[in-house]
Amino acid sequence: MSRNTHPEETRTRILDAAEILFAAKGYANTSVQDIVNELGNLSKGAIYHHFDSKLEILLALNSRDNTSSENRLESIRKRDNLNGLQKIQAIIRSEINDTHHFKQLKAFTPVLNDPENFYINVRNWSSKVPQEIYLPLIREGMEDGSITTDYPEEAAQLLGLMLNFWFLPPVFNGTREQTRHRFECFSVMLESIGVPVFTVKLMNDMADFISELGNTAGNADESNIKAIIKDLHKEENDDAKPSKKAKQPTGADAYGAATS
Repeated sequence: MSRNTHPEETRTRILDAAEILFAAKGYANTSVQDIVNELGNLSKGAIYHHFDSKLEILLALNSRDNTSSENRLESIRKRDNLNGLQKIQAIIRSEINDTHHFKQLKAFTPVLNDPENFYINVRNWSSKVPQEIYLPLIREGMEDGSITTDYPEEAAQLLGLMLNFWFLPPVFNGTREQTRHRFECFSVMLESIGVPVFTVKLMNDMADFISELGNTAGNADESNIKAIIKDLHKEENDDAKPSKKAKQPTGADAYGAATS
């Protein structure tokens, strides 16, 4: 058998195929054989050479999405043609415009139904996300005059929690109109403390994004939710190699933040 001289390329192809299938069919309804069929020229053994289980593929997709988000954030932070407020708006818009990020959210949203992972992520959204992403930009906005608030830390926490908790399934799964109304409420809250993040267009675009996510991921059938949670808590995935265990998600790795 010829040796694979491009392992990273093969790994990327596997992830790309799995991303398409998880988004279209759901995690529970996608088998490793489905991924083999999607690729066309790889065996199941070749996939297991790179990933120990289907769950590990999902976690690798989540990690890839986090890395992509971090790169986008860093690029926006460095832009000298935007003020602090505009950078926050640009970060939010960059997340909803990323097709890969949307597919990953659809695949991984059911993990929030697991209480342990939900708790981990709420802590992350209320501390790490505000401190590392929003607070520095709010302070930058206070310095350049685009933001005038007496509550920079509280505003950062509101952005981190609300965007990643209050709007997303399974916590909220309303209609597009209800989602838009909720964004209007959130916008009024932020404006009242001097952080006017949401323009009418951004609210409309976010409502469209969350509504579409709810129609696909938020309404994930019970079998899809149970399948992910079951795999997360098994010591070894049924399809895994006997000597290895799939990595369990913690913190940010457990769920790629919707807008961070």
